[in-house]
Amino acid sequence: MTDSRTVFVPDGLAGERVDVGVAKLLGLSRSRVAELAADGLVRLDGAPAAKSDRLAAGVLLDIELPDERRADVGDALVEDLRIVYDDDHIVVVDKPVGVAAHPSVGWSGPNVLGHLAGAGYRISTSGVPERRGIVQRLDVGTSGLMVVAKSELAYTVLKQAFRDRSVDKTYHTLVRGHPDPFEGTIDAPIGRHPGHDYKMAVLEGGRPSVTHYRTLEAFVGTTLLEVKLETGRTHQIRVHMDAIRHPCVGDPTYGPNPVLAEQLGLARQWLHAVRLGLRHPATGEWLEFSSPYPPDLERALRIVSEV
Repeated sequence: MTDSRTVFVPDGLAGERVDVGVAKLLGLSRSRVAELAADGLVRLDGAPAAKSDRLAAGVLLDIELPDERRADVGDALVEDLRIVYDDDHIVVVDKPVGVAAHPSVGWSGPNVLGHLAGAGYRISTSGVPERRGIVQRLDVGTSGLMVVAKSELAYTVLKQAFRDRSVDKTYHTLVRGHPDPFEGTIDAPIGRHPGHDYKMAVLEGGRPSVTHYRTLEAFVGTTLLEVKLETGRTHQIRVHMDAIRHPCVGDPTYGPNPVLAEQLGLARQWLHAVRLGLRHPATGEWLEFSSPYPPDLERALRIVSEV
């Protein structure tokens, strides 16, 4: 459930940053408003607003406040979740498919924070209650590497690192067809789909989104790509691949092809976070982690390579 509030920006807040002005207007903390803006839940005249955007008098402000009573992350252990790295400041996990990064409305399955709680990990208390310690997210249907902040220092430093685009996020995805050119950049803004709340789309008024891709191997009817993200929008790779008419194989939401998915035995999109590189928030040391393809993706790749 969400609590939606819609008001006109008063003259007294004209020129204020979104996080400052909305915090004053609605009695929220600046960090809370920043989190909501990052999730696309703050809009000015219908367009998603960033926390650093400036308010103008008379503009229609619309803000959605998720029900924070769902903050209990649970304590259920996830059988296939692997701890890749752990110290006093961060924990890097290899997330299996079917596991959310954190609790959310409409999802009652396992989540990364619940596993860490059940395993006795102490996580940063920074962030909104249901996403404490979360500095990046992977879709439920996407597997691979993600980092969670354990200390308050790590949360602050890593959030800024992701904003500054200094974290190396590398994915592999199998897409339909053969992208032309074989290597390129997709620079297209992404926002909430106007007709479907659960989908994102390339929209003129969306948030800036940049995806770089290059071909690793071409097969009959499909291509294995390496993808690097400058930004981290919801469903970014899936939306951008669909936008250039080469959707991720097996994707049930963007450009679905159930016949191909069934042939390859896929129940989700062929998308995996294979590498993660970042500077340690306390020591500054550059760390790199890698993750092998899980069995379902490995099997599908073997099938297309044998055609």
